[in-house]
Amino acid sequence: MKLLGSLEKPFYAVVNPLVERLIRAGVRPNSITTVGTGLVLVSAIVYATGHIRIGGALLLLSGIADTLDGQVARGGAMVTRFGAFYDSTLDRVGDGATFIGIGAFLLTAPEVAYRTPAVILCMVAILASVLVSYARARAEGLGLDCNVGIAQRAERILGLGIASLVFGAGPRAILLEVIVALLAIASIITVVQRFVYVHRRAGRVDELDRRKLKQSVEVKHSSEVKRASLDSLAKGP
Repeated sequence: MKLLGSLEKPFYAVVNPLVERLIRAGVRPNSITTVGTGLVLVSAIVYATGHIRIGGALLLLSGIADTLDGQVARGGAMVTRFGAFYDSTLDRVGDGATFIGIGAFLLTAPEVAYRTPAVILCMVAILASVLVSYARARAEGLGLDCNVGIAQRAERILGLGIASLVFGAGPRAILLEVIVALLAIASIITVVQRFVYVHRRAGRVDELDRRKLKQSVEVKHSSEVKRASLDSLAKGP
């Protein structure tokens, strides 16, 4: 289950004309990835300086760029292994930078409630968001699709970006702290969901592999027995 699963098709329908324009203009997916990462890094700096609403707006823009690069790569037949690696790696940079920026704000801004626990929550959110992405990448490296969980990257960007843009940090930054806490919890739940999902899928795949191996051994043994029998007949009594 994904929280924004029902919004994917309408969103892609809206951005499809822009994707086609980018493809016709010859824009490379890696260039879009670089721009998106630049936006999220600027967003992190803006968060750190206390301009929470502007930081949220920039984060949302980076999220749009994050969806466009994949669409352009697939629609323009420009999918490459390095492009996938580049996009995945820079996404992790963006995840960490966002919560580092928020942590810097909570650490230095005046009159912040629950300052120390809030900064620790930012650290937990960084670790959890990286684990969400790593779990998927590692599963796909084993040949298992793992696009599951309630809080994937799109959910994290939209949840934090919209709340920041609309409400800012809130009194004594409590609202921002609550958002970070919810995202950290949702990310931890997503990691658990992916562990359970991969455990089940991997078990079925391993069982199928064992059956295939067993059948292969049985066929090989049968062939050897048949060959030995033929050899015996060829030699005669």
